[in-house]
Amino acid sequence: MEKIEDILKKRILVLDGAMGTMLQRYKFKEEDFRGERFKDWTSDLQGNNDLLSLTQPEAVKEVHRSFLQAGADILETNTFSGTTIAMADYGMEELVYELNYESAKLAKEVADEFTDKNPNKPRFVAGSIGPTNKTASMSPDVNDPGFRAISFDELRIAYKQQVEALLDGGVDILLVETIFDTLNAKAALFAIEEVKDERNIEVPVMVSGTITDASGRTLSGQTAEAFLISISHIPILSVGFNCALGAKQLVPHLEVVSAKSEFAVSAHPNAGLPNAFGEYDETPEQMAAQIKEYVEKGLVNIVGGCCGTTPEHIKAIADVVKDYEPRSLSLSVIC
Repeated sequence: MEKIEDILKKRILVLDGAMGTMLQRYKFKEEDFRGERFKDWTSDLQGNNDLLSLTQPEAVKEVHRSFLQAGADILETNTFSGTTIAMADYGMEELVYELNYESAKLAKEVADEFTDKNPNKPRFVAGSIGPTNKTASMSPDVNDPGFRAISFDELRIAYKQQVEALLDGGVDILLVETIFDTLNAKAALFAIEEVKDERNIEVPVMVSGTITDASGRTLSGQTAEAFLISISHIPILSVGFNCALGAKQLVPHLEVVSAKSEFAVSAHPNAGLPNAFGEYDETPEQMAAQIKEYVEKGLVNIVGGCCGTTPEHIKAIADVVKDYEPRSLSLSVIC
């Protein structure tokens, strides 16, 4: 299969959309999340989307398939919360390896189906590595600003376990995404480098931060440029942003990283900003019109969707970007 680094020189690649948004359409109830295997589990499991890779694997594969049919080149695994830290909410820390391994296998099976049908358009699987629900840089207690709920080493160990399982399951890329605290991301990137060294392998790594509000900063206070500088010592495939903002609001931040980075630039924004009910109203046509500005300005190499984005959004985006050249870049720094 042609290497993703080579394809990035030729065209803009399309990432998939929101797994969570699509799984919500199934209206799974508690018993659906539990399945037969976990019917007697002591804690509530509804909302644990990663678990659906074990209890509703066909639904997860259907979602993957729908995004590839829409034109996506890269699938994200259903592993956004696949660490012992996040799974502690459900008492499922011991299942972390299996959850990541099986999720990777599901995505890879579907990706291979499509690649086999059209070898000229290879489909890749990115192991989704979320930020966890704890932050290493900030205190969760306003009365104790020096307190930390998690240490760098605890994060590193948890991420390493996730990375090993994703690689064993067959992912082509590792995607450290929705980064609100760069110290958390550094722990993930450190763990990835450890695994690469131990296994004597190379694997493309995507890094995607989150600008949380109109201040133009991540939750831990970094500007887009500061975020870029703080992760640029790692050999990565791409740097970019996802979540929190819609496509329009991301433009100035993408302009910064595009101008200053030698890496590929990615963006997978939400379908606009959430409404009063926490839902996303931006239509595929509206979102694609915003993405068109990205490609007209030559800002991106990889583009897709985050919260609220459906196969219809991804198809509209894919239809727009196919007519544009990718952002020019030097791939000399990419492993």
